[in-house]
Amino acid sequence: MELKLNCLRCQGYMEEGFLLDRSHINAQGIHYAGEWVQGPARKSPWFKGSVTVPAVTREIVTYRCTACGYLESYAE
Repeated sequence: MELKLNCLRCQGYMEEGFLLDRSHINAQGIHYAGEWVQGPARKSPWFKGSVTVPAVTREIVTYRCTACGYLESYAE
């Protein structure tokens, strides 16, 4: 669902995009878009600094103002 948004700061045009998550690259060199996760982060008992991923996630869509660069993110 693409939203038609104006920037909250300068009323410029907001273009749709996403934030690229470069913290995890799979064996094929594929990057992933960020996701919103319901609830608090639960640290993994196996890997330091990692978190377990619960079942409820939403893809994050980020809009950028073409005039001032302001970013606004939504989990649709």
